[in-house]
Amino acid sequence: MFPLRDENPSGRPPIVTRGLIVLNCALFVYELMLGPQLRGFILEFGLVPARVTNALEVGDVPWTQTFFPFLTSMFLHGGWMHLIGNMWYLWIFGDNVEDRLGHLGFLVFYLAAGVFAAAAHYMLGPGSRLPTVGASGAIAGVLGAYALAYPGARVITLVPLFPFWQVMALPAVLVLGLWFVLQFFQGALALSFARTGGVAWWAHIGGFVFGLVAMAVLGRGRPGRRSRAWGS
Repeated sequence: MFPLRDENPSGRPPIVTRGLIVLNCALFVYELMLGPQLRGFILEFGLVPARVTNALEVGDVPWTQTFFPFLTSMFLHGGWMHLIGNMWYLWIFGDNVEDRLGHLGFLVFYLAAGVFAAAAHYMLGPGSRLPTVGASGAIAGVLGAYALAYPGARVITLVPLFPFWQVMALPAVLVLGLWFVLQFFQGALALSFARTGGVAWWAHIGGFVFGLVAMAVLGRGRPGRRSRAWGS
């Protein structure tokens, strides 16, 4: 299933969501301009778990150099499809979560979700020497928060019904719940076969769980404008 849009636009302009999309796109353009220097840039600002583990064991590396990639890696991407896919999900679901948490609250939530997701990825593969980049973990947090805050919202989704694709309006809790189940099984398979490359499945899982918990705490008693309108 692939979500196309939700039927529940938020009540206020999603300033932070738009800003994050612009920032991610601008940094990706900068990556393209680096040419041969891109590899070194990714190694420096992407998250390399083995480097963090070595820094913690040796203890002579500044903490800023050790932990800064947990933050910077979420603003880098490995290709056009990686960027477009992430920004598409952020555009669909970010506005309503921002509406619920407020602009500043959403920004803090987004950054915290990305750091937590990166930490989950690190803990499940501390010896990996492959750099990890992408906003997927932070956006997974947005998906978890959206699923809890707007479970009954309808999401226009492209569903594969062999031999055709069908456009259907499905409950958000179903679409995002299936997305999480898929991430979990993929992550379990990756652990079973000791695979450390490819998609950072456990970053997705960690981010989604963080989003659920954070929305349960921060979103309690803070309905968005659209929800208040429905209630009245």
